[in-house]
Amino acid sequence: MKDATSIWAQLSAMVNESPGGEAKSLRRNSSVVVNRFFGNAVPLRADGRPNWSRRIFFLMTIGLMGLVTGCLLLFLQPYEALFKWKATFGPGGEIYEIWRLPPVDLYLKVYLFNITNHEKYINGKDFKLKFEQIGPYVYKELLEHGNVTFNDNGTVTAVPFHPLQFIPQLSNGTEEDIVIMPNIALLSIANVIKDASMITRWGLNVLIRQTDSKPLVHMTAKEFMFGYKSTLVTLGNNVMPSWIKFDRLGLIDRMYDFKGDIETVYTGETDARLTGLIDKYNGAETLPQWPGECANVQGASDGAKFQSYIEPNQTLKFFRKSLCRSAIMVRTGEKVVKGLYSYKYKFRDHELDNGQINPENKCFCRQDFCLPYGLVDVTDCYYGFPIALSYPHFFESDPTLLNAVEGLNPNPKEHESYFYIQPKSGIPVDLAFRFQINMALQDISSIENVDGFSNLVLPLLWFEIGMYELPDYLNTKFFFYLNILPIMQEIAIYGLFLAGTICLVWSVTKILTYRPANTSISSQWLDSELQRKRMNYLNDKPISRNSKKLDMYFNSLLSTKDEEILEPSALEELVNLKEAIV
Repeated sequence: MKDATSIWAQLSAMVNESPGGEAKSLRRNSSVVVNRFFGNAVPLRADGRPNWSRRIFFLMTIGLMGLVTGCLLLFLQPYEALFKWKATFGPGGEIYEIWRLPPVDLYLKVYLFNITNHEKYINGKDFKLKFEQIGPYVYKELLEHGNVTFNDNGTVTAVPFHPLQFIPQLSNGTEEDIVIMPNIALLSIANVIKDASMITRWGLNVLIRQTDSKPLVHMTAKEFMFGYKSTLVTLGNNVMPSWIKFDRLGLIDRMYDFKGDIETVYTGETDARLTGLIDKYNGAETLPQWPGECANVQGASDGAKFQSYIEPNQTLKFFRKSLCRSAIMVRTGEKVVKGLYSYKYKFRDHELDNGQINPENKCFCRQDFCLPYGLVDVTDCYYGFPIALSYPHFFESDPTLLNAVEGLNPNPKEHESYFYIQPKSGIPVDLAFRFQINMALQDISSIENVDGFSNLVLPLLWFEIGMYELPDYLNTKFFFYLNILPIMQEIAIYGLFLAGTICLVWSVTKILTYRPANTSISSQWLDSELQRKRMNYLNDKPISRNSKKLDMYFNSLLSTKDEEILEPSALEELVNLKEAIV
């Protein structure tokens, strides 16, 4: 069979030789005849226009819309806008509500250092006090930021509440356990009066003898933690009301005394990174206990929420009233906690130095008296008593502190603080804040009954405030916000780019590469089309020699089947006819 295009070339040449308007008429409609006669790859309308033009226009429009929408998503980043909106504190806001009333299990674990050789030490038979760690006594901390007031400068003011609830099933022991602990009242008053006049010291010694106060006393675990009655303290409250303004003494009780405290934090309206961080504590950016930069707490976190959008090498600041200062944290690693990517933080090296290594920490020396490395003097935060903080079991502290006592065994796994923080939201997903409370005594040999305790640092207890995982529903919510939504946005952006590009490329390629396809002839259409043109031709123009032969040829085509037209005989007839016309 002959190529259809070849037949058309010969037919076109013959038609071009037709005289007058009939040739022009046939040429004008030749594209319609050919495309309908030989091709259906790109069907045409009755007027000769491609039938696919509307479809191509539609696809090109879809392609352009996909590219434009993808560019808008890439430029506007709707996920980031949504996340910042949710992270900003406001009435009813999601992250705000988590900060206001954290729906997490926050626990306080307290370990007491029970003295096991008190009689031998008092009698001078042992030269070191021996301590036995007991506990933990576990309490659930019901943290809440109450009495919230939103301010006009992008901050919110609240009163912190930290009520504790004893959890016996998680505790190793009961609050009624009998322990032997240092008499904080006696030792503290002795440390305060040591430099007083002789008459004052004599009066204190008389008071000690009358009350029969001992340096080591029996009491329950609860009394030591949350306050016990002391005749010496009661008398001191009457004699020295300007100093001793209490009649019960307890260390944990003091740690959780938030009465009258006010905390002002950033809402994130002006800077989303600062959401939840402290602007002022008790109306000031600094603590009254310290001078200079040591006093600054602005930009610190109280542990409920840390900074948002944390950079990999960025340091964080942590503040807790029990610490009586802010502390710098550094990133030490990373970890996925229940599907949430998080940075691991710990307190930076030498953070509890008092200027021996880091000169900037010199301001933590109280009244120009610096405690040994690893101790923080928090006297002004604990009744004015000589209380010092360290890491548990004197971890990362001056070795002389550990050598002076027996029974303490520091190790980083149990005694080092850690914080796992989701960097984008600033939400802690696992943390344990660990510190030890000690008595840092100076030379108190001039005071009755306490001469064997001069220049000692006595470990009293250590505590861990921990939140070890987010509740499942909260973890799932953050997993969706932090993991799923960003991926959905990326899929949408690149999906729109890809779909738009494919639609545009396909449309342009279809237009530029179109060629009529070789197909069989539709005889039914051809019969009607040629008959119509023949009749128009005969009615409009006189018959010339060429037109008669064309008419004869068209008639022969009308009487010929589709499959015969492409036979060699038809082609030969066409060639002969062309020669005759010429």
